[in-house]
Amino acid sequence: MTIQDVAQRAGVSAMTVSNVVNRTGKVGDATRVRVRAIIEEMGYVPSQAARYLVGAAPARIGLIYLDVESMFLSLAHGEVSAAAAEKGLQLMVRRAGDATFDTAVAVAQSLVRSGADALLLIPPFAELLSGVPALRALGVPAAAIATAGPLPDMATVRIDNHAAGRAVTELLIARGYRRIAIVTGPGGHSDSVARLQGYQAALAAHGLPYRPELCVEGLFSFETGLLAAGGLLDLAPPPDAIMAANDDMAAAALWAAHRRGLTLPRDLAVTGFDDTLVATRVWPALTTVRQPIRDMAIRAIDLLVEALGGPMAKGMVDGVTPAPRDVVLDFTLVERGSVRPA
Repeated sequence: MTIQDVAQRAGVSAMTVSNVVNRTGKVGDATRVRVRAIIEEMGYVPSQAARYLVGAAPARIGLIYLDVESMFLSLAHGEVSAAAAEKGLQLMVRRAGDATFDTAVAVAQSLVRSGADALLLIPPFAELLSGVPALRALGVPAAAIATAGPLPDMATVRIDNHAAGRAVTELLIARGYRRIAIVTGPGGHSDSVARLQGYQAALAAHGLPYRPELCVEGLFSFETGLLAAGGLLDLAPPPDAIMAANDDMAAAALWAAHRRGLTLPRDLAVTGFDDTLVATRVWPALTTVRQPIRDMAIRAIDLLVEALGGPMAKGMVDGVTPAPRDVVLDFTLVERGSVRPA
């Protein structure tokens, strides 16, 4: 689909279509509405990377993440906004209402049609769009942060989630906890799966059985963490430690434990993930894994800028997909009062 196809259908010049897409020039309201309707009907996606290369407009980065209450997502949004501002870029934000393939494609297309020159994705949208023709058809470079591993058609900036999940589990084992439960994130999030696999690997390495009843899926929200922790603490016998796949669900586990009159960390240890603000606003403060979100955001923005101005952007315009980059940053295991000391 080309701009000429849209122009022919609308009965206007290609320049008029370009003015509608880029919100430039003088175009009558009726013509603008008609052209936009035809663009939507035909599924036309302008080549924003090519537009940026010729200097027609400043770069605009489209950010996609799930519309849920999450300290991690709020932190990531803030750090991406700051990183984009420091580079003089415009940030276009879309919160997706659900984590489905159709929604991911629709939101990505909407961003590109609105002028996004590149996409920055947060799981599960990176995994939903990776490897599908719809992403390539957009004609813009993409990068993702906080994935579990590299993806074939976009740059990735992440930590080793498997190693982090294993490190937390081994810390709990070293402190004498043996009946260790885990509240995972959604199964569609690759980072959540990797953390679970790290937990399982640590149990196996220390001769401890993996017990399915001690593994409960959450949705990275406080509410689902509260429900999961409540069910775990009602088991007979209950776990002596709960690992949560993020700090929000870990805070919920603390809440559930306090309601039952448990003394932490004597009766129960709780760990989180991400080291967001909530980790130090609960009692006891959370032992957690610190993801370098600021560094992730900066590196991802740098990779997109490089793609727009360098060989990657030219490759995408010429129809050749260049090799993406995978950046793995260090995580930090932060010990606080929710786990008994050595």
